[in-house]
Amino acid sequence: MGVLAVVCGAGAVYGFAVGPATAQKAASVNPKPAPPPTSAAQRQQIERGRSLFVDGCSSCHGNDAKGKPNVAPTLVGAGAAAADFYLSTGRMPLSNPTDEPTRSPPAYNRQDIDALVAYVGSLGAGPAIPHVDIGQGQINTGLTSFTLHCAGCHQVGAAGGIVTGGVAPALNNEDITPTQIGEAIRVGPFLMPNFNAQQISDADIADIARYIRSTSTPDDRGGWGIGHIGPIPEGMIAWFLAAGALLLIARLIGEREPE
Repeated sequence: MGVLAVVCGAGAVYGFAVGPATAQKAASVNPKPAPPPTSAAQRQQIERGRSLFVDGCSSCHGNDAKGKPNVAPTLVGAGAAAADFYLSTGRMPLSNPTDEPTRSPPAYNRQDIDALVAYVGSLGAGPAIPHVDIGQGQINTGLTSFTLHCAGCHQVGAAGGIVTGGVAPALNNEDITPTQIGEAIRVGPFLMPNFNAQQISDADIADIARYIRSTSTPDDRGGWGIGHIGPIPEGMIAWFLAAGALLLIARLIGEREPE
């Protein structure tokens, strides 16, 4: 953990919400108190998470987790979902606080992540870790919801894209779990907006998660996926190829004027 302490000194849990604007998404101004632990095991886990936090994250977020101006945002009210998302996807810690947090192998093991999540969750009632059952989701409905809310940045085939000030990551990755999809929707990491239950219901999340998972192994019925970039550009490529083929055929069978 010694290396993590050094790295966290530069970025730590800064990835929970980068910059002043996004910090407000993750931690409310007056967060509701989190329910107190109800068992000795919960208290021990929170205390262990607190120890990990002080060792690896407090240099940026402070011993009270209230952040430091122009360094890292407060985690009070960030909630368990934000902590679990950034830790489980390896977006935290950051080697450079100004970098966009991107997916990488998690720096902490699952036991340490659970302890840190318990501690951050105890600081204020932010979004809880959602339970996402893709078995209850519908791909067609998920495609509709994904197209409406997500495809503008991530493309309809979930291949990702470039947005002003950052990168919308590709989602057609089998390593992305349904829980992480639900967490991202509720938390709104980095430049992504967050959606509450009135905007995207839990049932909608299950639909979207099932659709996203389907994009990792798409059914290319035409035989050639062409990067799954959508029907319009794929149709244009088909027309260009067809036009080239027709010109070649015309050249081969056409009559030439005598010299």
